[in-house]
Amino acid sequence: MVLIRDIAHNAITTGSLSLANEQKLRLMLKQKYEQEDLEAFMNLQQAVILGKVKQQSRQIAS
Repeated sequence: MVLIRDIAHNAITTGSLSLANEQKLRLMLKQKYEQEDLEAFMNLQQAVILGKVKQQSRQIAS
């Protein structure tokens, strides 16, 4: 089973968050998750804000 922290780590490592993984995160955040997953998601959000991770959904919209 893929966890929020796995998707976040992959996105931070690659510098990219795909549409599919963005959708998975939305669904996963509606379910129960652990503190480690919340922290990983917050780190991902910070990386996006700083421009270290590009969201595919934002690139398509531009």
